[in-house]
Amino acid sequence: TLEENAIMVGVVKNITEYGAFIDLGGIDGLLHITDMSWGRVNHPNELFQVGDEVKVKVLKFDRENERVSLGLKQIQEDPWLTVHHDFAVATKVSGKVVSLTDYGAFIELVPGVEGLIHVSEMSWTKRVKHPSKLVNIGDPVEAIVLDIDYDAKRISLGMKQAQPNPWTLLGNKYPVGAVIRGQVRNITDFGIFVGIEDGIDGLVHISDLSWTTRVKHPSEMFEKGDEVEAVVLNIDVDNERFSLGIKQLHEDPWERIPNAYPRGARVPGKITKITDFGAFAEIEPGIEGLIHVSEIADEHVDDPRSYLKPGDEKEVMIIDIDQDERKIGLSIKAVAKAEQGIDYRAYLAQSVPSSQVSSSNGNASMGTLGDALKGKFDKNEE
Repeated sequence: TLEENAIMVGVVKNITEYGAFIDLGGIDGLLHITDMSWGRVNHPNELFQVGDEVKVKVLKFDRENERVSLGLKQIQEDPWLTVHHDFAVATKVSGKVVSLTDYGAFIELVPGVEGLIHVSEMSWTKRVKHPSKLVNIGDPVEAIVLDIDYDAKRISLGMKQAQPNPWTLLGNKYPVGAVIRGQVRNITDFGIFVGIEDGIDGLVHISDLSWTTRVKHPSEMFEKGDEVEAVVLNIDVDNERFSLGIKQLHEDPWERIPNAYPRGARVPGKITKITDFGAFAEIEPGIEGLIHVSEIADEHVDDPRSYLKPGDEKEVMIIDIDQDERKIGLSIKAVAKAEQGIDYRAYLAQSVPSSQVSSSNGNASMGTLGDALKGKFDKNEE
């Protein structure tokens, strides 16, 4: 008898994109595509052909207009009623890819129950722009259940969680202090990225490129594809950051500079740069000091460029060293005074205002000269 909730047998009479018309014996009913299966149906012809016999349930019967709505999935139990038994958060599940979107892949776990693997949960190391880069429709996948929303009938899955997180293994493979070798994969304003493993790069910050060279941009020193060695400085697993250092491959020269160049020492220097307030001279590769305009000659110097030019080699005297600030004060005038038999301590005592010089055992304290020159260095940095 044709009435609501009745189970009847009919024959598929016609198939459209939105459903199938079923001949119930003198009257046709519509089995809509959404009522065919608890699972995903892209087109009714996936399930039926014209002439197929099918058992259906009458969902609604409009006698006046002779319209009948039919359901097939309603004969079967809703699979979501047993999801809490079949699946649990943190368990591993298997399924197949049934749909791809820009933001993820839908996985059919059982007919009628799908889970979403968001694009951010697909790989530990790769930046996946689109799910199709990793999976295709029909592919079998394993995933971990991350969350279940029973009211909204949504399951969140993670594909990368089914595999070990390579970031947690890095600490054992690359302990702090270890030397690694890799290829420069990218160069930015703030450093270079060095390939460690597939999808994992280490960052050498611009401040860790050199002890002595003031690097304005890493591209001054490196190009993409360069093979480099670096020291492991830190691995931050939570934030997925791998910090490397290149300058740490060598000892910091400033650890020995104060002993290697005591105040009063006379050393050869090469003029590298001229400014309005003085000149910079290199006393060893990468180590420069400032010859202030007042330390170039005995007479008053208005323009250092009239006395010096880049490339000139001059003997200079170390008159101040600030290890913390990594600055060296040099003097050409002090060398000339020494040639006249004037001790550099006496020269400095005369050169620095008496209010800035303190004495101990009859000798001028050299610590005050750093204060006198500090402003000159700072002006240069600006």
